Amino acid sequence: MIDPPELPENELAPFHVFKFAVSFTRATLPGAAAVAASDVALCSGAFAECSGLEATMEPKVIKAGGANYGAAQRVGPVTFATVVLKRGMTTTRDLWNWFQMVAGGAYSYRLDARITMQSASGDPQLTWVLDRALPVKFKAADLNGKGAEVGIEELHLAHEGLRLELPAGGAR
Repeated sequence: MIDPPELPENELAPFHVFKFAVSFTRATLPGAAAVAASDVALCSGAFAECSGLEATMEPKVIKAGGANYGAAQRVGPVTFATVVLKRGMTTTRDLWNWFQMVAGGAYSYRLDARITMQSASGDPQLTWVLDRALPVKFKAADLNGKGAEVGIEELHLAHEGLRLELPAGGAR
């Protein structure tokens, strides 16, 4: 294996996006009785793809009388994109069961999702946390008698917050 070139102290190498892990923890809705945070055995298979880790702030424009060179910009509401998780379809029905449970009336069964980016050697580098995730769409694999691809299932998650956690002793 070839060693990467040395970088100056003020430059950091970017993360590779091919190595990540997803885990889930039971979440409590605001105002509800607290439950002990514990890992949830969901999705025993690994995810192949994760998209939608984004937050958008809509600025408020304030036009002041006499200020003819542009409006003032103020902080506005933040919205979060739907996160899409994809994995090869297996006989494990965890994703479907969670979606069916919530769609069937257990709307308060929320999970905090943690998407941890790892180094090539598997060490955690940073973790994106989706607060109080709610499954809003489940998609089974498309069926096609002509193909030879692996079937992919998707789970779409709406959530109430996006946070970034660094590992203990992590960088900046």
